[in-house]
Amino acid sequence: MADEGTQEPFKSGMVIMAHPDDAEWSCSGTVAKWCAEGWEVVYILCTDGSKGSSDPDMTSDMLIKIREQEQRDAGNILGLKDIVFLGYPDAYLEPTLDLRRDIAREIRRYKPDVVITGSPARDTDSGNYLGHPDHFASAEAALSAVFPTARDRLTFPEFLEEGLEPHNVREVWIAGGGKNADQFVDVSTYMDTALRALKAHVSQVNQEQAGDWFRQGRVATGKKVGMAFAEGFKRIELG
Repeated sequence: MADEGTQEPFKSGMVIMAHPDDAEWSCSGTVAKWCAEGWEVVYILCTDGSKGSSDPDMTSDMLIKIREQEQRDAGNILGLKDIVFLGYPDAYLEPTLDLRRDIAREIRRYKPDVVITGSPARDTDSGNYLGHPDHFASAEAALSAVFPTARDRLTFPEFLEEGLEPHNVREVWIAGGGKNADQFVDVSTYMDTALRALKAHVSQVNQEQAGDWFRQGRVATGKKVGMAFAEGFKRIELG
């Protein structure tokens, strides 16, 4: 894939989400496609996933280790270049300056052409009033890190001391996209890989039902654009 004009084809992507498994639910078909096409793809996960269990015998320390390993297993299935765990406490995430700085640091380090993240807004038009607050916080921090923080040389001058030069992300894709989706990726060929990656999150995913839920959303998106299975995004060009 390339953007318009004379710029070089896209060759690197970054997915910034709140929790282990968020990316697999939202965009793993696209990630599987990118990796198969030779892109270098990195995940940035903001929280430690330490609250996602109703098991009375589970502790947060145990769950952190389990979910990190599950995410690494999913990453191996997809072919990710790297996974960065920022380690903020699950369920308490806020779009702070510290979080923005930590995300911007990784953008400068890995220099993605395209960043995928979620939406920082509740979609009241579709009735989706509820949603995990960590999702909104990670998306807000991610968008702010892309622009202008990662771009601006004089913001967080310690980055320059670390050898991290400013970087201009070329596009941001908002996962889900809703009624504003204008970028659709045909993931039909990559559904098996994407679903295997999702099911790697054994502590979070119902192994029997996950496939149906996963396929249904991508079938519904695909019907809008004449594809068997698709993932939709709101595409933001940054030049």
